[in-house]
Amino acid sequence: MDPDGMDPHGTAPGGPFVHPALFYRGDEEYLAGTVPFVRAALDAGEPVAVAVPGPRLGVLREALGAAPDVRWLDMSEAGRNPGRIIPGVLREFADRHTGVRVRIIGEPIWPGRSDTEYPACVQHEALINLAFADREVSILCPYDLAGLDAVAIADARATHPVVIDRHGERASGDYAPGRVISSYNRPLPEPSAAARMSFDLDTLPSVREFTCHWARHLGLGEERAGDLEVAVHELAANSCLHGGGKGTARIWSEDGRVVCEVSDSGTITDPLVGRRPAAMSPFGGRGVLLVNHLADLVRTHTGPDGTAIRVFILV
Repeated sequence: MDPDGMDPHGTAPGGPFVHPALFYRGDEEYLAGTVPFVRAALDAGEPVAVAVPGPRLGVLREALGAAPDVRWLDMSEAGRNPGRIIPGVLREFADRHTGVRVRIIGEPIWPGRSDTEYPACVQHEALINLAFADREVSILCPYDLAGLDAVAIADARATHPVVIDRHGERASGDYAPGRVISSYNRPLPEPSAAARMSFDLDTLPSVREFTCHWARHLGLGEERAGDLEVAVHELAANSCLHGGGKGTARIWSEDGRVVCEVSDSGTITDPLVGRRPAAMSPFGGRGVLLVNHLADLVRTHTGPDGTAIRVFILV
């Protein structure tokens, strides 16, 4: 914490970036918190986007009626992988409207998110504060009090500087996004069984063959096996260039997904790696950003002893 009381990963009180959590219970409270937010943007001529799960999308669209200036996104599709939300949803919209305040409703955590997905979701919410510091952007994040557990609500208080509920709006005394980023940087559980290969720069081309063979063996179709092949090759190339010159790839299936992990001796020091928009060129420069766009989920653990990145693809 710095002398001004601002978390180094957070935003200063009164700054241009606004990031409240909306705690709601039922449709009435949901609409009471979201509809005025959208209407205020429309009245002010501010660009506004709504990225929430499908059922909530329908409720909000019905309440707002004809609102042609709103961009609507189903978060269960656009944000299935939480690592994709900042570059592919939030920044993609905000960066198209520079020079004016932008308003976005984003609901990345909803009942039904799995225990495997949740750590990536809450880290995403914490990283929003770093990604949008000093930007003229307001991002309202709804949280379903009836459907989410106490841990998710406590984490929301830690990742949002302001909370809104039926009693009004107030500063969150638990705001500590840097702590959340660190606390969910946890070792990943070991699979019960996995195919494995070690690689270095000389054997890097073999990683593609290894991934493609096992992806199809484990049930992926040609297109999704190709996506996994590209993603794993990007990670393995990063290991050779930035992670000590070599690494290990492992692949297995669990809970209806094919999972491939690439590990090496490097350490990721940039918490926003893979979450900054960049030219999606086939000639390089994509790295973890491309992986986030291809995968259904990405989980990462990094520290002084090395880094492991897991890519999940639904079968």
